[in-house]
Amino acid sequence: MKMPHHALEIILTRPVAPSELRHATRAVPLAANHDATRLMTVWPAKTPSRAAHRLRRHVSDRLPIDVITSHYPDASGQVLLNIAFPPAVHATIRQAAHQAGQSPDHFVKLALHRALTQHASDEADRLNRAVRQLLAGTTAAHLLTAVGHVLTRTPGAAPA
Repeated sequence: MKMPHHALEIILTRPVAPSELRHATRAVPLAANHDATRLMTVWPAKTPSRAAHRLRRHVSDRLPIDVITSHYPDASGQVLLNIAFPPAVHATIRQAAHQAGQSPDHFVKLALHRALTQHASDEADRLNRAVRQLLAGTTAAHLLTAVGHVLTRTPGAAPA
């Protein structure tokens, strides 16, 4: 049976120089984004988690890796995050997880979920305030027309 391959994205702590990227691509086939802060690769392993772990071990001495993620969500819609915490941070997480009666992985997963939920709520509130402020000086129809014009002229926006 052939080993499955997993699409992984590497988010770097800083842009890499062309020479660093060439050095890394000698070990791993990589595709870089426009500013060389994100890389894509396909890596063999039984699971996405194992693929990310093995990829990190294979290239961590060649690249300033911040996070490795699975490029595609799993069947539950979840994206894998592979983060290598420094020992002091790892110890703090272990201690906090122990106090909460959770495993470190579960503790981090819940903390991340809470933070993302809070961020989404804050962003929705911010947008609601901005729209209310705009509507104080115009009509809904004019605002929608203006938004439509901006979206159809914004680079990267979906075609009308």
